[in-house]
Amino acid sequence: MTARLDHRNPLVFDTHELGRRPGALQRLTRTVDAPKDLGIPKVVGVPEGAPLELELRLESVMEGVLVTGTGRARAEGECVRCLEPLQLDVEADFQEMFSYPDADDRGRAHRAEPGDDAEDDEDRLFLEDGLFDLEPVLRDAVVLALPMQPVCQEDCPGLCAECGVRLADDPDHHHDAVDIRWAALQGLADSLEPGDKDDKSGAEPGVDEKQEK
Repeated sequence: MTARLDHRNPLVFDTHELGRRPGALQRLTRTVDAPKDLGIPKVVGVPEGAPLELELRLESVMEGVLVTGTGRARAEGECVRCLEPLQLDVEADFQEMFSYPDADDRGRAHRAEPGDDAEDDEDRLFLEDGLFDLEPVLRDAVVLALPMQPVCQEDCPGLCAECGVRLADDPDHHHDAVDIRWAALQGLADSLEPGDKDDKSGAEPGVDEKQEK
Protein backbone atom coordinates (compact mmCIF):
# COMPACT_ATOMS: atom_id res chain seq x y z
CA MET A 1 0.00 0.00 0.00
CA THR A 2 1.40 3.43 -1.02
CA ALA A 3 2.17 5.74 1.89
CA ARG A 4 0.05 8.86 2.00
CA LEU A 5 1.73 12.18 1.32
CA ASP A 6 2.70 14.24 4.36
CA HIS A 7 1.95 17.95 3.95
CA ARG A 8 4.79 18.67 6.40
CA ASN A 9 7.33 17.36 3.89
CA PRO A 10 8.98 20.46 2.34
CA LEU A 11 8.79 18.89 -1.13
CA VAL A 12 5.07 18.18 -0.87
CA PHE A 13 2.89 21.00 -2.22
CA ASP A 14 -0.80 21.83 -1.79
CA THR A 15 -2.90 22.77 -4.83
CA HIS A 16 -6.21 23.46 -3.10
CA GLU A 17 -5.94 27.22 -3.74
CA LEU A 18 -6.26 26.53 -7.47
CA GLY A 19 -9.71 25.10 -6.85
CA ARG A 20 -9.73 22.93 -9.99
CA ARG A 21 -10.38 26.06 -12.04
CA PRO A 22 -8.67 25.70 -15.43
CA GLY A 23 -6.43 28.70 -15.99
CA ALA A 24 -5.87 29.44 -12.30
CA LEU A 25 -2.20 30.12 -11.48
CA GLN A 26 -0.08 30.01 -8.36
CA ARG A 27 3.60 30.98 -8.07
CA LEU A 28 5.74 29.71 -5.22
CA THR A 29 9.29 30.32 -4.05
CA ARG A 30 10.74 28.05 -1.42
CA THR A 31 14.17 27.13 -0.02
CA VAL A 32 14.35 23.61 1.39
CA ASP A 33 16.96 21.14 2.57
CA ALA A 34 18.12 18.88 -0.25
CA PRO A 35 16.94 15.27 0.13
CA LYS A 36 19.31 12.33 0.30
CA ASP A 37 21.01 11.05 -2.88
CA LEU A 38 20.14 14.04 -5.04
CA GLY A 39 22.47 13.56 -7.99
CA ILE A 40 24.61 10.91 -9.69
CA PRO A 41 25.79 8.30 -7.13
CA LYS A 42 29.58 8.26 -6.52
CA VAL A 43 30.12 11.00 -9.14
CA VAL A 44 28.53 14.35 -8.27
CA GLY A 45 25.46 15.49 -6.37
CA VAL A 46 23.86 17.96 -3.99
CA PRO A 47 24.80 17.08 -0.39
CA GLU A 48 21.92 16.05 1.84
CA GLY A 49 20.65 19.05 3.79
CA ALA A 50 22.24 21.65 1.48
CA PRO A 51 20.07 24.68 0.57
CA LEU A 52 17.88 23.99 -2.44
CA GLU A 53 16.08 26.97 -3.98
CA LEU A 54 12.81 26.28 -5.80
CA GLU A 55 10.79 28.52 -8.07
CA LEU A 56 7.45 26.97 -9.09
CA ARG A 57 4.54 27.85 -11.32
CA LEU A 58 1.37 25.83 -10.70
CA GLU A 59 -1.28 26.01 -13.38
CA SER A 60 -4.69 24.35 -13.16
CA VAL A 61 -5.74 22.57 -16.37
CA MET A 62 -8.60 20.26 -17.25
CA GLU A 63 -6.85 17.03 -16.30
CA GLY A 64 -4.81 18.19 -13.34
CA VAL A 65 -2.09 20.64 -12.32
CA LEU A 66 0.83 21.49 -14.59
CA VAL A 67 3.94 22.22 -12.53
CA THR A 68 6.79 24.17 -14.13
CA GLY A 69 9.84 25.18 -12.16
CA THR A 70 13.55 25.49 -11.52
CA GLY A 71 15.72 24.10 -8.76
CA ARG A 72 19.10 25.67 -7.87
CA ALA A 73 21.76 24.30 -5.55
CA ARG A 74 25.51 23.76 -5.09
CA ALA A 75 26.69 20.29 -6.04
CA GLU A 76 29.88 18.56 -4.89
CA GLY A 77 31.91 15.82 -6.48
CA GLU A 78 35.35 14.77 -7.71
CA CYS A 79 37.16 15.74 -10.89
CA VAL A 80 37.36 12.71 -13.15
CA ARG A 81 40.80 13.79 -14.43
CA CYS A 82 42.78 14.85 -11.36
CA LEU A 83 40.53 13.38 -8.62
CA GLU A 84 40.44 16.67 -6.70
CA PRO A 85 37.21 17.71 -4.89
CA LEU A 86 35.07 20.19 -6.82
CA GLN A 87 31.93 22.26 -6.44
CA LEU A 88 29.58 23.49 -9.14
CA ASP A 89 26.29 25.33 -9.32
CA VAL A 90 23.43 23.29 -10.74
CA GLU A 91 20.24 24.71 -12.23
CA ALA A 92 17.61 22.13 -13.07
CA ASP A 93 14.48 23.01 -15.06
CA PHE A 94 11.44 20.74 -15.06
CA GLN A 95 7.81 20.51 -16.09
CA GLU A 96 5.40 17.80 -15.01
CA MET A 97 1.68 17.12 -15.09
CA PHE A 98 0.07 15.88 -11.89
CA SER A 99 -3.28 14.40 -12.89
CA TYR A 100 -6.51 14.26 -10.93
CA PRO A 101 -7.09 10.63 -9.93
CA ASP A 102 -10.65 10.75 -11.33
CA ALA A 103 -9.86 12.37 -14.69
CA ASP A 104 -9.14 10.69 -18.03
CA ASP A 105 -6.75 12.01 -20.71
CA ARG A 106 -9.35 14.57 -21.81
CA GLY A 107 -9.79 15.89 -18.29
CA ARG A 108 -13.26 14.45 -17.86
CA ALA A 109 -14.17 12.85 -14.58
CA HIS A 110 -14.89 9.15 -14.77
CA ARG A 111 -15.23 6.15 -12.51
CA ALA A 112 -12.46 3.57 -12.85
CA GLU A 113 -13.69 0.11 -13.77
CA PRO A 114 -11.98 -3.19 -12.87
CA GLY A 115 -11.24 -3.91 -16.52
CA ASP A 116 -9.58 -0.56 -17.29
CA ASP A 117 -6.09 -0.72 -18.80
CA ALA A 118 -3.64 0.51 -16.14
CA GLU A 119 -0.55 0.56 -18.37
CA ASP A 120 -1.08 4.23 -19.28
CA ASP A 121 -1.05 5.15 -15.60
CA GLU A 122 2.38 3.67 -14.87
CA ASP A 123 4.27 6.76 -16.00
CA ARG A 124 1.71 9.28 -14.82
CA LEU A 125 1.91 11.20 -11.58
CA PHE A 126 -1.26 11.89 -9.64
CA LEU A 127 -2.48 14.38 -7.10
CA GLU A 128 -3.40 12.90 -3.74
CA ASP A 129 -6.02 14.87 -1.84
CA GLY A 130 -4.83 17.96 -3.68
CA LEU A 131 -1.17 17.31 -2.78
CA PHE A 132 1.77 16.36 -4.98
CA ASP A 133 5.32 15.22 -4.19
CA LEU A 134 7.95 17.11 -6.20
CA GLU A 135 10.92 14.96 -5.12
CA PRO A 136 10.88 12.34 -7.95
CA VAL A 137 10.51 15.07 -10.59
CA LEU A 138 13.25 17.16 -9.02
CA ARG A 139 15.56 14.16 -8.70
CA ASP A 140 15.28 13.34 -12.41
CA ALA A 141 15.82 16.98 -13.38
CA VAL A 142 18.96 17.36 -11.25
CA VAL A 143 20.49 14.17 -12.67
CA LEU A 144 19.94 15.46 -16.20
CA ALA A 145 21.43 18.86 -15.31
CA LEU A 146 24.62 17.45 -13.79
CA PRO A 147 27.67 16.45 -15.89
CA MET A 148 28.32 12.72 -16.12
CA GLN A 149 32.08 13.42 -16.04
CA PRO A 150 32.66 16.53 -13.92
CA VAL A 151 35.98 18.36 -14.16
CA CYS A 152 37.49 21.01 -11.90
CA GLN A 153 38.23 23.12 -14.99
CA GLU A 154 37.67 22.56 -18.69
CA ASP A 155 41.40 22.30 -19.48
CA CYS A 156 42.35 20.19 -16.46
CA PRO A 157 45.43 18.18 -17.57
CA GLY A 158 44.78 15.40 -15.08
CA LEU A 159 47.45 13.25 -13.45
CA CYS A 160 50.85 12.05 -14.66
CA ALA A 161 50.43 8.54 -16.02
CA GLU A 162 53.82 7.50 -14.61
CA CYS A 163 53.93 8.92 -11.10
CA GLY A 164 50.41 10.26 -10.46
CA VAL A 165 51.35 13.87 -9.70
CA ARG A 166 48.68 16.49 -10.43
CA LEU A 167 49.88 18.18 -13.62
CA ALA A 168 48.05 21.46 -12.95
CA ASP A 169 50.30 21.96 -9.91
CA ASP A 170 53.48 21.35 -11.94
CA PRO A 171 53.03 22.43 -15.58
CA ASP A 172 56.68 21.64 -16.39
CA HIS A 173 56.50 18.13 -14.99
CA HIS A 174 57.91 15.44 -17.30
CA HIS A 175 59.89 12.22 -17.34
CA ASP A 176 62.89 11.57 -19.59
CA ALA A 177 61.98 9.09 -22.28
CA VAL A 178 64.05 5.90 -22.23
CA ASP A 179 64.26 3.43 -25.11
CA ILE A 180 62.77 0.26 -23.63
CA ARG A 181 65.28 -1.87 -25.57
CA TRP A 182 68.29 -0.19 -23.93
CA ALA A 183 66.52 -0.26 -20.59
CA ALA A 184 66.07 -4.04 -20.89
CA LEU A 185 69.75 -4.57 -21.77
CA GLN A 186 70.84 -2.33 -18.93
CA GLY A 187 68.66 -4.27 -16.54
CA LEU A 188 70.20 -7.54 -17.72
CA ALA A 189 73.70 -6.18 -17.33
CA ASP A 190 73.00 -4.96 -13.82
CA SER A 191 71.69 -8.37 -12.84
CA LEU A 192 74.91 -10.19 -13.80
CA GLU A 193 77.74 -10.79 -11.34
CA PRO A 194 81.19 -9.38 -12.28
CA GLY A 195 82.48 -12.88 -12.89
CA ASP A 196 79.59 -13.66 -15.23
CA LYS A 197 80.39 -10.59 -17.29
CA ASP A 198 84.07 -11.63 -17.64
CA ASP A 199 83.15 -15.17 -18.64
CA LYS A 200 80.69 -13.99 -21.28
CA SER A 201 83.22 -11.53 -22.73
CA GLY A 202 86.03 -14.12 -23.08
CA ALA A 203 86.41 -17.17 -25.29
CA GLU A 204 84.51 -20.34 -24.63
CA PRO A 205 86.42 -22.45 -22.05
CA GLY A 206 88.39 -25.31 -23.52
CA VAL A 207 88.47 -24.10 -27.12
CA ASP A 208 92.24 -23.25 -27.16
CA GLU A 209 93.10 -26.53 -25.48
CA LYS A 210 91.22 -28.48 -28.13
CA GLN A 211 93.01 -26.61 -30.93
CA GLU A 212 96.46 -27.32 -29.39
CA LYS A 213 95.70 -31.00 -29.32
